[in-house]
Amino acid sequence: MPDRASPGRYRAGVRFLTSDIAAAVDGTLVGPDVEVDEARHDSRDVVGGELFVPVQGLRDGHDFIGAALEAGAAAYLTARAPVGGTAVVVDDPASALRALAMAARRRLPPRVVGITGSVGKTSAKDLTASVLGRQWLTSASLRSFNNELGVPLTLVNAADGTEALVAEMGARGHGHIAELCAVAQPTVGIVTAVELVHAEMFGDLASVARAKAELVESLPASGTAVLNGANPWVADMAERTEADVLTFGAHDADVRAEDVFVDRALHPSFRLCTPWGDTQVELRVRGLHQVGNALAAAAAGLVCDVELADVAAGLVEAELSPWRMELHTAPSGAVIINDAYNAGPASVEAALRSLVHLEARRHLAVLGPMAELGHHGPEAHRAIGELVGELGVEAVAVDAPDYGLPDVADVDEALSRLGELGTGDALLVKGSRVAGLERLVHRLLET
Repeated sequence: MPDRASPGRYRAGVRFLTSDIAAAVDGTLVGPDVEVDEARHDSRDVVGGELFVPVQGLRDGHDFIGAALEAGAAAYLTARAPVGGTAVVVDDPASALRALAMAARRRLPPRVVGITGSVGKTSAKDLTASVLGRQWLTSASLRSFNNELGVPLTLVNAADGTEALVAEMGARGHGHIAELCAVAQPTVGIVTAVELVHAEMFGDLASVARAKAELVESLPASGTAVLNGANPWVADMAERTEADVLTFGAHDADVRAEDVFVDRALHPSFRLCTPWGDTQVELRVRGLHQVGNALAAAAAGLVCDVELADVAAGLVEAELSPWRMELHTAPSGAVIINDAYNAGPASVEAALRSLVHLEARRHLAVLGPMAELGHHGPEAHRAIGELVGELGVEAVAVDAPDYGLPDVADVDEALSRLGELGTGDALLVKGSRVAGLERLVHRLLET
């Protein structure tokens, strides 16, 4: 089998001469014409040979051009006067990055999978990249690089010779996914779910669904929409695309799981049933809720001509991005589920149900806030608090009083509230990114 790109990791990208870059982005080349093989927007990630793209964040990236050059950047975009080395002068570096990504897309084959949804995007991306990687040299978004910077970087940094690409797509407003699709031009689109996430920006589920549907609306008629038939909002998107539709997840879906079993380490196994045939699958990833993501990945792989046996093998081999249903044993003997990357009502419920599936004397949880739920927030938190009681979980909240659980101010207080943990204890740690609860996991694993 040929060497494949590691899903979710950067490898040497499609190489560009800076003269080609200047032509692609309508910029002006200043300095020697050199070759670059990747793009970076953080000077701390530069290791040598990259194109540095200064973007406006909390600070102006132009202030770090010197640091990027010192670290070995081969060239840089700039809207300011060049400061040495090789520069491509442009009006706006972020817009120029999008133009460069579109040039990179023209060098790639049509086998591009876009993934969106309220929950499960990154896990589905990791699983899909693993499946496609069994047949094709595959590049994929790094971690959760799914925005107006992440998607262009995924394209520009695609491995040389890429045969398939997986791009995760997020949205913080209407039109965002359509803009990402204009750059990535996916031919296969996966929608994992529409849930109450980012309601602060969208208002209600119907608005969330309209934003996520931009992916299937952007697909060509020759493409395929892979839709979660178990989620009514997603299933209804079949009417909003000219592409073929393949459903997953529901009992009568095109791609479905039968005879599902979850072992004591939370690894699901199931019979994968598809129009291409059936096969047994045992996942290395954890949690019953990952079955749906695996079905989506299987459907995308089959559409992209991956053999059924290789689809199953790719699902088995898949590893998820950090802080997603990681299972650790602390020095104390306690079992810890680190699912601290993010949190919404659906994902917190799924994680709690996975927690109580573990064989343990006590089931405990540290829950951070579920951010960006807008006026739905208090009710959503209360519902999770009630579920905690129903499941018999001993829980503490960190700066999230709406759960109705014992609430503390920070990680230190949470650790104090937990007390001594040991063999027979199983702890779930989960919250939105603002909570940074992975710090609590690190403390427990160090002590």
